[in-house]
Amino acid sequence: MGNIDPITGLPKELGSWENIAKENQRITITAVKRRFGKLTTLVEGLDKNIDLKNIAKALKEKFACGGTVKDGKIELQGDHKAKVKQELIKLGFPQDTISVQ
Repeated sequence: MGNIDPITGLPKELGSWENIAKENQRITITAVKRRFGKLTTLVEGLDKNIDLKNIAKALKEKFACGGTVKDGKIELQGDHKAKVKQELIKLGFPQDTISVQ
Protein backbone atom coordinates (compact mmCIF):
# COMPACT_ATOMS: atom_id res chain seq x y z
CA MET A 1 0.00 0.00 0.00
CA GLY A 2 3.00 2.31 -0.36
CA ASN A 3 1.71 3.48 -3.75
CA ILE A 4 -1.22 5.41 -2.27
CA ASP A 5 -0.86 9.16 -1.77
CA PRO A 6 -1.71 9.96 1.88
CA ILE A 7 -3.09 13.39 1.00
CA THR A 8 -5.50 12.48 -1.82
CA GLY A 9 -5.97 8.75 -1.21
CA LEU A 10 -5.32 8.09 -4.90
CA PRO A 11 -2.51 6.04 -6.47
CA LYS A 12 0.71 8.06 -6.76
CA GLU A 13 1.03 7.18 -10.47
CA LEU A 14 -1.90 9.42 -11.31
CA GLY A 15 -0.02 12.52 -10.15
CA SER A 16 -3.30 14.27 -9.52
CA TRP A 17 -1.99 16.22 -6.51
CA GLU A 18 0.12 18.45 -8.75
CA ASN A 19 -2.87 19.15 -11.01
CA ILE A 20 -5.01 20.08 -8.02
CA ALA A 21 -2.25 22.33 -6.69
CA LYS A 22 -1.95 24.10 -10.06
CA GLU A 23 -5.60 25.18 -9.95
CA ASN A 24 -5.58 26.57 -6.38
CA GLN A 25 -2.96 29.31 -6.48
CA ARG A 26 -2.38 32.88 -7.56
CA ILE A 27 0.73 33.38 -9.66
CA THR A 28 2.21 36.84 -10.18
CA ILE A 29 4.84 37.63 -12.79
CA THR A 30 6.88 40.80 -12.35
CA ALA A 31 10.04 42.29 -13.82
CA VAL A 32 12.42 43.99 -11.40
CA LYS A 33 15.57 45.95 -12.04
CA ARG A 34 18.66 44.52 -10.37
CA ARG A 35 22.23 45.66 -10.09
CA PHE A 36 23.79 47.39 -13.08
CA GLY A 37 20.34 47.96 -14.64
CA LYS A 38 19.73 44.28 -15.45
CA LEU A 39 16.11 43.12 -15.59
CA THR A 40 14.98 39.95 -13.84
CA THR A 41 11.60 38.25 -14.22
CA LEU A 42 10.13 36.89 -10.98
CA VAL A 43 7.44 34.19 -10.90
CA GLU A 44 5.86 34.15 -7.42
CA GLY A 45 2.94 32.39 -5.79
CA LEU A 46 3.71 28.85 -6.90
CA ASP A 47 2.75 26.19 -4.38
CA LYS A 48 5.50 24.25 -2.62
CA ASN A 49 3.91 20.95 -3.75
CA ILE A 50 4.73 21.70 -7.38
CA ASP A 51 8.21 20.80 -8.64
CA LEU A 52 9.63 24.31 -9.05
CA LYS A 53 12.98 23.10 -10.34
CA ASN A 54 11.41 21.33 -13.33
CA ILE A 55 9.26 24.35 -14.17
CA ALA A 56 12.27 26.67 -13.89
CA LYS A 57 14.31 24.33 -16.08
CA ALA A 58 11.58 24.28 -18.75
CA LEU A 59 11.30 28.09 -18.71
CA LYS A 60 15.07 28.57 -18.90
CA GLU A 61 15.33 26.19 -21.85
CA LYS A 62 12.40 27.83 -23.65
CA PHE A 63 13.75 31.39 -23.29
CA ALA A 64 17.47 30.51 -23.51
CA CYS A 65 18.27 32.41 -20.34
CA GLY A 66 19.74 31.77 -16.92
CA GLY A 67 17.77 31.59 -13.74
CA THR A 68 17.28 29.98 -10.36
CA VAL A 69 14.74 28.97 -7.72
CA LYS A 70 15.00 30.92 -4.45
CA ASP A 71 12.57 31.03 -1.52
CA GLY A 72 9.72 29.53 -3.53
CA LYS A 73 10.20 31.99 -6.41
CA ILE A 74 11.53 31.42 -9.90
CA GLU A 75 13.98 34.07 -11.09
CA LEU A 76 14.76 34.36 -14.80
CA GLN A 77 17.39 36.64 -16.28
CA GLY A 78 15.85 39.18 -18.65
CA ASP A 79 12.36 40.58 -19.23
CA HIS A 80 10.11 37.64 -20.19
CA LYS A 81 6.81 38.65 -18.55
CA ALA A 82 4.40 38.04 -21.44
CA LYS A 83 6.19 34.94 -22.68
CA VAL A 84 6.29 33.35 -19.22
CA LYS A 85 2.51 33.63 -18.88
CA GLN A 86 1.94 31.84 -22.20
CA GLU A 87 4.43 29.11 -21.28
CA LEU A 88 2.82 28.54 -17.86
CA ILE A 89 -0.55 28.14 -19.58
CA LYS A 90 1.03 25.50 -21.85
CA LEU A 91 2.37 23.73 -18.74
CA GLY A 92 -1.17 23.37 -17.40
CA PHE A 93 -1.72 26.38 -15.15
CA PRO A 94 -5.15 28.06 -15.54
CA GLN A 95 -5.00 31.42 -17.32
CA ASP A 96 -7.18 33.25 -14.80
CA THR A 97 -4.80 32.42 -11.92
CA ILE A 98 -1.82 34.17 -13.57
CA SER A 99 -1.41 37.94 -13.36
CA VAL A 100 1.33 39.98 -15.03
CA GLN A 101 2.36 43.20 -13.31
